[in-house]
Amino acid sequence: MIKGIGIDIVRIPRMREVIARWEGRFLRRVFTEAEIAYCVSRRDPVPHFAARFAAKEAGLKALGTGLNLGVSWRELEVRRERGEPPTLVLSGRSREIGLARGGSRMLLALTHDGDYALAQAMLVDDGSPRDARSETR
Repeated sequence: MIKGIGIDIVRIPRMREVIARWEGRFLRRVFTEAEIAYCVSRRDPVPHFAARFAAKEAGLKALGTGLNLGVSWRELEVRRERGEPPTLVLSGRSREIGLARGGSRMLLALTHDGDYALAQAMLVDDGSPRDARSETR
């Protein structure tokens, strides 16, 4: 059952400008070390950062909170294992809110092409008690 849905789009050239201007400070404030490592391992990291930023925005919309109620950017982490679809892993306050709203996990779709990166996130309750107790799924 869907408990919340969010979508967001990011202009990749704008993300390129933000990273160029605020590189270290912006990246450390918004992304986890694992997300940074994944993106910088790519030939052009900026589209991957843009997609992850869109994912965090979409996740916040699915939670219905924005950056309110004590939620921070780094509590929403995009994880991408080889051969697996990306997932949006919640921790800290964002996880508490997701569970309180009846969600057991966050489904995620990412894409980037040309000048845009897009993400859609869905907070779902699929009846999986393992997911409700775990911070990793």
